[in-house]
Amino acid sequence: MPSPPFESAMRKRAVPAPTLFAGRPSGEGTRTRTFDHLLACAMRMTSEGPVPSVHALAAAAGVSRATAYRYFPSRSKLISAVIDASLGPVREWDSASTDGRTRIDELFTRTFPRFAEFEPQMRAALQLALEHWSAARSGTLGEEQFRRGFRKAILARAAAPLRDRLGGPRFERLVQALSLVYGIESWIVMRDLWGAGDREIESVVRWMVGALVDRALAEAAA
Repeated sequence: MPSPPFESAMRKRAVPAPTLFAGRPSGEGTRTRTFDHLLACAMRMTSEGPVPSVHALAAAAGVSRATAYRYFPSRSKLISAVIDASLGPVREWDSASTDGRTRIDELFTRTFPRFAEFEPQMRAALQLALEHWSAARSGTLGEEQFRRGFRKAILARAAAPLRDRLGGPRFERLVQALSLVYGIESWIVMRDLWGAGDREIESVVRWMVGALVDRALAEAAA
């Protein structure tokens, strides 16, 4: 079990609400505390490097491998919990507005700070997805494949009021276009290729989002 000093240190970190963590046991018993401890270790390890193996997580957390595998039987399950911890509030968010453009703007406003705070964890998830894609193509994938795709539902829910104005095909194309800029990929391009800071990335992404929505509405009006 985790040592009290480590638990105390992790509670001081800005960590999202534990009810959003994937597979978190209910209640506040030993199983829940062990899960939270393992996940806190995983959050720290992915902030400093790639997705750790379950063996490495067990060693860092000071628990047996059997215990770590009981909670996270694969790296896919582990990184899913890490991303839930990072972006859970965004996934569950919904707007009270009935205006599609306003809802999209609110979604990006809510998301930008979490992308900035949890960029290393999101990069680790992308790394694992690419690793698994390559291994699956070569027939060497030896664990459960990590799959992404939450942004489709998030964006469709945010833009939902625009469906009637755009029609089904145009609405789907808008959501597809928004998915190209809503995610860690656009941050990687701006950060790694352009050396941009958080504010510049947000400014460029907002400009792109506005242009996409304007174009979709103009086409529908025409």
